Amino acid sequence: METPQDTMSDLENGAGLPGAHSNSTVNKLSWKSISVSSSSRAKDVKPTPIISNVDGIAMAGRFPQCMKTTLLNVLARRGGSRTLQVSGNLCVNNRTVSRSQFQAISSYVEQEDALIGSLTVRETLNFAARLSLPSSVSKPERLARVEEMLTSFGLREQADTLVGTPIRKGISGGQKRRLSIASLLITGPKILFLDEPTSGLDSTASFEVIKYLKKVVRQHQLTVIASIHQPSTATFDLFDKLLLLSAGRTCYFGPVVDTRSYMESRGSPIPYYINPAEFLLDLTSSDFADDSDEANASITRLHSDWEKSENAGQIASSLQLSSNEKPVPDRQLEAKAHANFPVVVLALLHRSFIKSYRDVVAYGIRLAMYIGLAIMMGTVWLRLPETQSSIGPFTNAIFFGSAFMSFMAVAYVPAFLEDRATFIKERANGLYGATAFMISNFLIGLPYLFLISLVFSIIAYWLNNFRPSASAFFTWVMWLFLDLLAGESLVVLMSSLFPNFVIALALTAFANGLWMSVGGFLVSPKVLNVFWRYVFHYIDYTNADKCQQSYVFQGMMVNEFAHRTYSCGEGCHCMYLTELAPQCRIDGKGVLAQYGYEEGKTGEWVGILLAILVVYRLLGWLVTHLRST
Repeated sequence: METPQDTMSDLENGAGLPGAHSNSTVNKLSWKSISVSSSSRAKDVKPTPIISNVDGIAMAGRFPQCMKTTLLNVLARRGGSRTLQVSGNLCVNNRTVSRSQFQAISSYVEQEDALIGSLTVRETLNFAARLSLPSSVSKPERLARVEEMLTSFGLREQADTLVGTPIRKGISGGQKRRLSIASLLITGPKILFLDEPTSGLDSTASFEVIKYLKKVVRQHQLTVIASIHQPSTATFDLFDKLLLLSAGRTCYFGPVVDTRSYMESRGSPIPYYINPAEFLLDLTSSDFADDSDEANASITRLHSDWEKSENAGQIASSLQLSSNEKPVPDRQLEAKAHANFPVVVLALLHRSFIKSYRDVVAYGIRLAMYIGLAIMMGTVWLRLPETQSSIGPFTNAIFFGSAFMSFMAVAYVPAFLEDRATFIKERANGLYGATAFMISNFLIGLPYLFLISLVFSIIAYWLNNFRPSASAFFTWVMWLFLDLLAGESLVVLMSSLFPNFVIALALTAFANGLWMSVGGFLVSPKVLNVFWRYVFHYIDYTNADKCQQSYVFQGMMVNEFAHRTYSCGEGCHCMYLTELAPQCRIDGKGVLAQYGYEEGKTGEWVGILLAILVVYRLLGWLVTHLRST
């Protein structure tokens, strides 16, 4: 566990940040008449105000704090609930910028550390640099920046330590906070938003982190705004300005050093030897007041006093003067550097590869699960003989293998949702988009899914005594691989539509269960209800084509029965009459004919299956591209 002494030693040993991260273009961030209200779907219910007509200015090189996360999210242009209505003006250097422009010059450090636990501290910074720095920055230069950032944030001793997962312990909470901030600063933002940067830290660690951040802000002229709710007295005094809100309206906005005198002039002096932040929170909250009416009246006076105060007038005048100044041209709003698309995809692939072999949850548990499934399948249908009594069991085993391989793809839901959460954070900070994420997500799964298909087949195929030839074996592997790809693509689509573990899991399982039911094995397509046959049977990637036959299941059936014969047993009573009946044997083609299956359509079935896979992935990409959260 990190001690306060460790934190102070780490940060005191830190050097300044690399000069490349200094800001010379964004001078100030200003906002005027910012209002936020929550609307109800009921037509007769009026919107509930959350923030009302808040003004302010944040200058480069200063470190203001606000005590409202909602306002921070609005200033950072973070998408909130659709029920929130936002109004007001937000300007950078006296001009309004688009959301994409704003993302290009800003970053947002969330309250929850959204770090990949299976990466080391150095790898986290390295990948952040690879995803953001342009190709003009050479690899030695990039690695030098990473090492400088490790030193600057006092993380050199932990550079090769894992961030930490639920299974493997990693760095401390304070170190995670510093790493979160460093991983965004290395991308070169001009404006930085910090949501509860001291969350989870003790008072000493909080003080040292804010102290160092203030040094960075002044040294590199960054525009930084932080939301912080209950800092210690020492931490509170480190901030340059305070924006104090109550009931969504401004009670005070000005220098922290002037807070005591302002409150005293308004008849609410801050007592000595009491944490000013705690006193101000109590003063501006009526939730737990003994006399709520008196508390509300006191808050109303604070609002009225602020609107009449000289401070409020100065801010209004500054905003008016700013609106009359000449806006800074677009080209002077230098954006964060960005890597080109192929570099981003390769970096995401490399990062996902490291995560996949270090984090057993990603593919290790799934591989173990499929090995268990293969052993169960292999021992249940153990060494089936080449007799007519085994035709039914062979068919059942083929159905089990194809259906449950895709059904168990639901185990990918938690891993995809975790990757998606990382993507949402990094896209919001302007690092990359949905296309790079979906391509890398698809490509990284290919070798693992093939490995799962191969290992499953090696165990189950030979234990079941399917057709013993190399071509038949690898054809079986191909069908299982395509089956898994389609099943995982369905998981991606469902999880993108409903990014909630329980909902995505339930809907994916339901869809797979539906395909199993209407596929044609459990109920023949010839007797299947018209509605189910035409609505779902023809889009089932495991079980249907336009000839009412299967894709994966039918391909496996043809692979097993088209080139194999079976003994009719004693008495020569053949269940299927074929040309080999005089020899007391059954030609497997007769079994296929009984099911209505045809040979020579493998290419067609593979093409249809790939088309369904592509459609699932494209729909998943479209949903991911359109959704902001």
